[in-house]
Amino acid sequence: MKRITSGILLTACLWSGLGMFSIRPQVTAVAQTQEDSNLFYLYNGQRISLNQRQDAIAVTFKKVSTRNPAAQPLYLQLQESLQGGVRGGSGAKVSPLGENYAVVNLPAGTLNALQQRIQQQPYVENTLPVLTRQQTKEVIVLPNEIIVSFDPKVDESQRQTILQQSNLTIVRPLRFNRDRYLVKSKAAAGTQILNVANQLNNVKGISSAQPNFIQSITDQNLETASKQIANLKGTEDSVLRKLLPSSQSPDPSPQSSRGISPKTSLLGLAWHLNSLPLQQCLPQLSSWELLQTCLQKSTVATKSPVSRTDIRVTEAWKRSNGGRGVVVAVIDSLIQWDHPDLAGSLYTVKAADKCPDEVHGWDFSSGGNSLDPCEIGDGDTRISRTELAILTAKFQDTFKLSDAELIRQYSVEALEMKQKYPNASFEEIAQILRYVFRTYKVGAEFHGTWVSGIIAAKPQDNQGLVGVAPNAQILPVRLFGLNGSYSPSAYIEAIGYAADRGADIINLSLGSTLPTDGEEEAIADVLKAHPKLVIVAAAGNENSNRVAYPAAYPGVVAVGATNLLGNRAPYSNYGKGLAIVAPGGDLNTPGMLGGIPTTGGTWLDAFWQGMSAPESRWSTVLDARGKYWWVEGTSFASPAVAGVVALMKGENKEISRQSLVSILKSTASYQGLAISDDDARRYRSQRRKGEVSSAVKGQPYFFGKGLVNANAAVKAVKEKR
Repeated sequence: MKRITSGILLTACLWSGLGMFSIRPQVTAVAQTQEDSNLFYLYNGQRISLNQRQDAIAVTFKKVSTRNPAAQPLYLQLQESLQGGVRGGSGAKVSPLGENYAVVNLPAGTLNALQQRIQQQPYVENTLPVLTRQQTKEVIVLPNEIIVSFDPKVDESQRQTILQQSNLTIVRPLRFNRDRYLVKSKAAAGTQILNVANQLNNVKGISSAQPNFIQSITDQNLETASKQIANLKGTEDSVLRKLLPSSQSPDPSPQSSRGISPKTSLLGLAWHLNSLPLQQCLPQLSSWELLQTCLQKSTVATKSPVSRTDIRVTEAWKRSNGGRGVVVAVIDSLIQWDHPDLAGSLYTVKAADKCPDEVHGWDFSSGGNSLDPCEIGDGDTRISRTELAILTAKFQDTFKLSDAELIRQYSVEALEMKQKYPNASFEEIAQILRYVFRTYKVGAEFHGTWVSGIIAAKPQDNQGLVGVAPNAQILPVRLFGLNGSYSPSAYIEAIGYAADRGADIINLSLGSTLPTDGEEEAIADVLKAHPKLVIVAAAGNENSNRVAYPAAYPGVVAVGATNLLGNRAPYSNYGKGLAIVAPGGDLNTPGMLGGIPTTGGTWLDAFWQGMSAPESRWSTVLDARGKYWWVEGTSFASPAVAGVVALMKGENKEISRQSLVSILKSTASYQGLAISDDDARRYRSQRRKGEVSSAVKGQPYFFGKGLVNANAAVKAVKEKR
């Protein structure tokens, strides 16, 4: 089943018998928006148009200083309050957006009635508009908060005068930044905040002003999910269970008395580090036992007709110290740094001005924007007790509930899938629901753990995974709350924090954010103040010929993704601004084995309390509990490059950013890369339409300067000393 399409008609009695038709059909998969030419914000003087969604409203909860951690989450209290009593209320769906916000998806025509009901709840502080850039389910919440950057020459009294004249008050200065403040309007509210911010950009003495949007970055493509479900059926668990405890990967590189030579049980599957073992064993795919035997062989032919599509990491290990002494800040979601393969790569903060309880990084996702991040004292980027309870309930539902119970429990999501695949069977809809919740709504909350493993995983017993730079240290910086929520103020402070705490490299696997002048200025300020710091970012997963932000900001290394065949990964952005490419994985080429193996978070005991791990594969996991996952995305090409930069800096900590990036690009090549037939047609079509200049050749267009070569880059750095 390559995609959930034809075949089985869905009878009305089957769905209605489960109460599906009690859900108002106006809740659609495409957001209902209200177009308004006055809804926009400014970036580089250009209007970025926005629409207000009519099928969703945001809620901000009152902040309670002491709250029982075992108490029911506020978003669930609100969900219960909206059940019944109001026409269509039972169709409302409340989703958490970090700790202090939630989004309520509304049945059509109920906005005013439900808004009043929401505001009556004693724990609700306010309701806020939800915006979108296009006709999608993108979530952009607009609070009464604006980030203002002042010209450094403007003194304190002048700043106060400017704010008073604009009827603004300071919420707080942004920490780890200079001349930036979070402010709020005394008079405006709702979408009027956009106008206030736009007008501030014309005020003398203000460098930039931007709304402090609460954004949600999610990647839940139902078509992709349906393909991956099909791939699960083609992956035999028995082989991988045998690989986990014992197999040793072949090492095609000659042994050397210098450098490191890590060997772990899963190295043969890590094709992004060295693709030869898997490429040479793939012909055995028809027999999984033969594939297993092949991967366990001690030697593999060093001269092969197969073109390597990896980034030559195993060779680079032979001539490097593995990134020893290099600190890589991972600004991301949950970073479960007590994972056995990450605990040995954890950085301990040594700053003199540490925040209370700051030991291993900082969590910028909680506490609310009105609070100084240092005051809330959250130095733990791992999952909290409340978050664990929320995710565990969803996770266990997918295993314990019958198809009928699951569809009743998650009726809004089920109806969305039904509308996407109208001919899908009842069982297929339930199957997609289970996969989406396990993979995207639970497993992917540990995105930061996935990213960290690719950079610096270091197994303690030779039984796990190894990162690109296993001797580097990870500085965990949590930005995202649940459901991929974050604010630009937290984002700006997180970047400032990472640089202030001594990071040599910052990895930003967060493509497709809203571009703003404030963020661009903040990144420029950090790079100027730290000339050796390198910021690496994901190019984005929209299959677009534009690199997404923050990768598109000047000074940031934008990384696209390739697959095992050496093609551009079909989701990866390309075109103007793309610097280089690295393996990002493709779970459809040739199935799960085409993903990038990395460290996961669902191995925690709480997820499995009261039940046993299933025998069959329940997601893109390597093992029964999800201690390791296969992943895909430019989010994972970026940390691969960050790891290569760590290997380079491990050989010369004093090298400048300019020299390092220059070497990174000059040693990359198109060797092993190939433009797919689809991309060749795409290139010709875009040429005819004038979307790409005839002067831009196909390889640079899709691959930038080419595929990173860690071995050549490390060699060049050592020769430069």
